[in-house]
Amino acid sequence: MLFSSTTFIYLFLPTVLFFNFVVFRKSRLLQNIFLLFASLFFYAWGEPKIVLVMIASIIVNWFFGLVISKKREDKSLSHLIIALDVSFNLGLLFVFKYLTFTGNIINGLAGGHLSVPEIALPIGISFFTFQAMSYVLDVYRQKGAVQTNILYVGLYISFFPQLIAGPIVRYETIADEIKNRKETLDDFFNGFARFVVGLAKKVLLANSFAVLADQAFNAVAGGDSISVMFGWLGALGYTLQIFFDFSGYSDMAIGLGRMFGFHFLENFNYPYISRSITEFWHRWHISLGTWFRDYLYFPLGGSRCGKMRNIFNLLVVWSLTGLWHGANFTFIIWGLLYFVLLVIEKFTKIHKKSGKVLNVFQWLYTIFFVVLGWVVFRSESIGDALIYLRSMFGLAGNAFADGMFTGWLTQDLILLVIGVVLSTPLFRILSEKTNGSDVVGFLKAAGLIVLFVLSVASLVSNSYNPFIYFNF
Repeated sequence: MLFSSTTFIYLFLPTVLFFNFVVFRKSRLLQNIFLLFASLFFYAWGEPKIVLVMIASIIVNWFFGLVISKKREDKSLSHLIIALDVSFNLGLLFVFKYLTFTGNIINGLAGGHLSVPEIALPIGISFFTFQAMSYVLDVYRQKGAVQTNILYVGLYISFFPQLIAGPIVRYETIADEIKNRKETLDDFFNGFARFVVGLAKKVLLANSFAVLADQAFNAVAGGDSISVMFGWLGALGYTLQIFFDFSGYSDMAIGLGRMFGFHFLENFNYPYISRSITEFWHRWHISLGTWFRDYLYFPLGGSRCGKMRNIFNLLVVWSLTGLWHGANFTFIIWGLLYFVLLVIEKFTKIHKKSGKVLNVFQWLYTIFFVVLGWVVFRSESIGDALIYLRSMFGLAGNAFADGMFTGWLTQDLILLVIGVVLSTPLFRILSEKTNGSDVVGFLKAAGLIVLFVLSVASLVSNSYNPFIYFNF
């Protein structure tokens, strides 16, 4: 079920709010039980069998959490338990996400004829698997008290606001709020406002940019030639699409969580204003970056070791970061691109220097490689990515500009300007400076109503509603 769907907005969310705040408002236990089953229903919508994978994940990680909390002092045994838990979770990911991919690689290399099964990918499996693993690891590291009640572990892993596409919520972030949260009117209305903003980003902006991006990328995938300028325009369209798509979903998740009394950490912080690749990854998909940092990079030794070992650690982290996004060589290449750029930054230190001219150069270099990275990320194959990149630089025997470019630029110019402006903190800064004014407060409320009405109207009238991170 999509947040950006009439089923969710008109039926699911009002029903859950009614039962949580009216029917079960006097019992935290009943609220939690209801939210757990509502979340499982939310996940099962459309493909009921897949929810069994989620239930298995809940049961196994709850069990390992109990065991590790009792055997933590026994280092050998606790390490074995952690190894078994990680093996189970990664094995689950491998079977459902990478088994077919691996089988095809083996067939291609060995010229064999292995029977490769086509396994349906459970939506959001990478998100809830990483979240489940972090629960057991945090119990082991004493970052949160173990939950003996399996219903609470189930609620933590399956809670519907962050279930499908994050943010990846740490157990320590909401461990206390599972039983002791306090719902307030301020939180509820601020959370709803955040949800509306996220919905508008997804429906009004991301979906519109998706049409432009699809035109360019599908043309290349179909063997058609695109001009240099249309290649850059399509890449810009996808750069804005993926930002408003994913950050919009994160906004909706954070807003929904807040409506129910849960406070998730931020997942985006205007990444396209970054002046280095390092800064970009401190601002983009923050929960994933910090997960790999805390559970993989630091345990490998981080930067507290020799230069070559540090480079190896970064190679492991960024190879797996790319692979985490999907079973395709394009994602691996995308991750390796960032590995190379981050290693260069780390050992040249150029990104730490400042100056007005240098700041502009650093931003241009950062956004340049981010856009090129998104081209690889969006392409169906490495071959398509190479053709698209060659087209962007006029190396495919293509024209500099054509009717497709002028037509789409004319049609989407205002939308592109809005997207670029909203990718910066300009409106946030203006809002903070005018905070407290009754007129501004009224305008904000009116603006939210308009955004909500426009978003819902768009959902009703337009069936094109893709969501990128469902695949991850």
